[in-house]
Amino acid sequence: MERNLTTEQLALFEKEFASNPQYRVMQNAVTETPIAKIALDRQVVTGIDHSVSNLLDDWKVTNQKKSGRCWLFAGLNLLRVGAAKKLNVKDFEFSQNYLLFWDKFERANFFLEAIIETGGRDVDDRTVAHLLSDPIGDGGQWNMFVALVRKHGLVPKTAMPETESSSATAQMNNTLRQLLRQGARDLREIDDVESQRARKGELLTTIHRVLSIHLGTPPQKFLWQWKDSDKGFHRDGWTTPAEFAAEYVTLPVDDYVCLVHDPRESSPTGKTFTVDYLGNVIDAPPVVYLNVEIDLIKKLAQDSIVSGEPVWFGCDVGRQMSADLGFWDAKLYDYGSVYDTEFKLDKAERLVHHETLMTHAMLFTGVDLVDGKPRRWRVENSWGDEKADNGFWTMNDSWFAEHVFEIAVRRSALPADLQARLDDQPIVLSAWNPMGALAD
Repeated sequence: MERNLTTEQLALFEKEFASNPQYRVMQNAVTETPIAKIALDRQVVTGIDHSVSNLLDDWKVTNQKKSGRCWLFAGLNLLRVGAAKKLNVKDFEFSQNYLLFWDKFERANFFLEAIIETGGRDVDDRTVAHLLSDPIGDGGQWNMFVALVRKHGLVPKTAMPETESSSATAQMNNTLRQLLRQGARDLREIDDVESQRARKGELLTTIHRVLSIHLGTPPQKFLWQWKDSDKGFHRDGWTTPAEFAAEYVTLPVDDYVCLVHDPRESSPTGKTFTVDYLGNVIDAPPVVYLNVEIDLIKKLAQDSIVSGEPVWFGCDVGRQMSADLGFWDAKLYDYGSVYDTEFKLDKAERLVHHETLMTHAMLFTGVDLVDGKPRRWRVENSWGDEKADNGFWTMNDSWFAEHVFEIAVRRSALPADLQARLDDQPIVLSAWNPMGALAD
């Protein structure tokens, strides 16, 4: 075939389509039914239900609404389990808005520092262009969550509740992006570091004001009192976010490590990786991954659930997903048969060719084991309770291998040889590498 499509070639395509009865039937079908309903494999659907042999959740799901805060929600959902037990309450939520405020503020500083550091490069330099492409989105990673908790502590949702802008961040983010790109221009036009730092301070004052208007001002102290499940009244008195976190975070979050499954040839297993300019809090420990086989990730997730602890994880959420049913399966939709073609990229090839990356973080709260092997997984999502099993989704194990990328687990859960590898100097990936994607 020549580079350009000729009239004759176009006519041949039309003739082939018109002469094929299957295509004509399909064309009639799609005018009446969404393509996903045509491709849905009903046998897969009828083989799934929401029951699992090992179930942890007996609480209500949360709702990030029109925001990309899934990584914050998943992290706080993990921590609230222990807090609720300690408080003797059925349902408890830390303030997601509180961490959103500080993430935005810290990330603005992180971005401006990166602009100062790369000031000698051309604006079309690929790293600079990457930084400018999205200075302050909503997404994030486990290590970024831990950095916020470590520096700013936590507060209950009652101390800093949701606002319209925390639940729908688009307008706020648009304003922040404009200010930060404008600030980047200013900083790149200044030659001496002292003047750059002074200008950065002015910019951050403006950012803080904008965030306070949209989200409210984070409390420095608050009066904490509550009524437990037995109707008993408790009052801790005035407390700070750091004191509250120290009292009610029952998991050693600093001891958690991130494991990823990156099957690309360029990413050997047993090696640690970091991504250039990935983070939110300056001087916090870098975002570091240990690349391992997917079967080990499954085993560690399974063991954690069986021992009574949910698991934070990241995945490419929209693949082979039914939002109406709350199901994931690697072959939930047979688009190949619908289109009479093949979709043959494996997980590694999808990463190489920019067809996949981590897009969402959630919590494993159950696993269905048959003869000690996982058959399906129960997932606490942060999309409200209207879908799936009151907001808890079901993932067949086939989907896990194909589309889960990352989990956070206790370092002590790893085999001794892999624990030792965590101390290796990480390989630095480019800022635009797909493994630097921020879950939202």
